[in-house]
Amino acid sequence: MKQFGLVALVCVIIYTIVDSRSVTEYIASRKTRMVSTNTISQWQKEMSEAGKANIPPVDAKIDPIWKAIPGYNGLVMDEQATASNMLTAGKWDPRLIVYKEVPPQVQLDQLKTAPIYRGNPNKPMVSLMINVAWGNEYLPSILDTLKKEGVKATFFLDGSWTNKYPDEAKKIAEAGHEIGSHAYSHPDMSKLSLVRIEQEITRTNEAIQQATGVTPTLFAPPSGDFDDRVVKAAGRFRLKTILWTADTVDWRKPTPDVWFRQVAPKVSNGVLILMHPTKPTAETLPRLIEYIKGKKLAIGTVSETLSSKRVSIE
Repeated sequence: MKQFGLVALVCVIIYTIVDSRSVTEYIASRKTRMVSTNTISQWQKEMSEAGKANIPPVDAKIDPIWKAIPGYNGLVMDEQATASNMLTAGKWDPRLIVYKEVPPQVQLDQLKTAPIYRGNPNKPMVSLMINVAWGNEYLPSILDTLKKEGVKATFFLDGSWTNKYPDEAKKIAEAGHEIGSHAYSHPDMSKLSLVRIEQEITRTNEAIQQATGVTPTLFAPPSGDFDDRVVKAAGRFRLKTILWTADTVDWRKPTPDVWFRQVAPKVSNGVLILMHPTKPTAETLPRLIEYIKGKKLAIGTVSETLSSKRVSIE
C-alpha cells in the first residue's frame, strides 16, 4: 500500500506539471528522466528510511525551577516536495530531501502567565540582554562591537533614561536591536502598589514609543525583583516578564577575566545573558561573542531565542 501511495503521489505530481504545459513540451523536456516502477519502489524504501530522521516537536511548559520554557519546532520530511525533487532529478539524492518544521501543540503564549528565564534547551541559540538605566559612556563601544560581529541584542531601556537620552535610544533601535522595557524609575517592583506597577510599565512604554517608534513586548524588572502581581500586570499590557539565565554581575566592576569566567561556564542552548553598558562589558564582549560562536551557538534577540522556530548552525 505504501508503494502504491508513492506511485500515486508521483503520478499526481506528473499530472500537475503536465496540466500546466502542453504534453508535447513536457515529454520533450523529461524524456531522459522517466523512472520505472522498480525505481519508485526503491525510492519508497529510501523515503521510509529518511523519515526515521524526523524530529518530534517539544511543547512549551511550566518548569518548577525555570518557570515558563518555550517549545521548539520539530522536523518532518515533506514527502510531496521530496518526491517532486527526486522525480526532477531522475534519481534518489539525499541532498534533495525536503524537511518542514512542525510546531509544538503547546506554545509559550498558551501557558499561564509566568516569568521566563531561558529559551528551550534544545535550541542552539543564546541572547545578550543589556539593561540600560544609567550611563552612556560605553554604549558606543558596545554598539560598535555588536555591529562588527553581526550580532543583534535586546536592550531593556529604563523609561526615565529614555526620556533623558531619546537620541541614544533611537540609535539602538535604528541599529536593528530589539527594545524592551526596564520600568521607568528602576524601583523594586514587588514593593510597589498595583497602581504604581502599572504606571511604571505604561510610562516606560510611552517613553520608548515616543523615542523609537517601538512598542515593547518584553519586560525586564529592575534588579530582577518581581512578584506575581508584577508578572500579571505586565501580561495585561502584553509584555512577557524576562529574567536571565547567566549574569555577568558587571555592575560590580569585575576585571575582564572575572567577567568572562562568571558567564562562560553557563553558555549553552537557550541561555539569556544579562549585562549592562559598563566598562568590563565593553572590554570583554568581543571575547564572549567569539566564545559563543566557537561553541556553535547562534546569537539572537530574546524574542528570537524564545521563538519555537528552529535554528541551524553552519
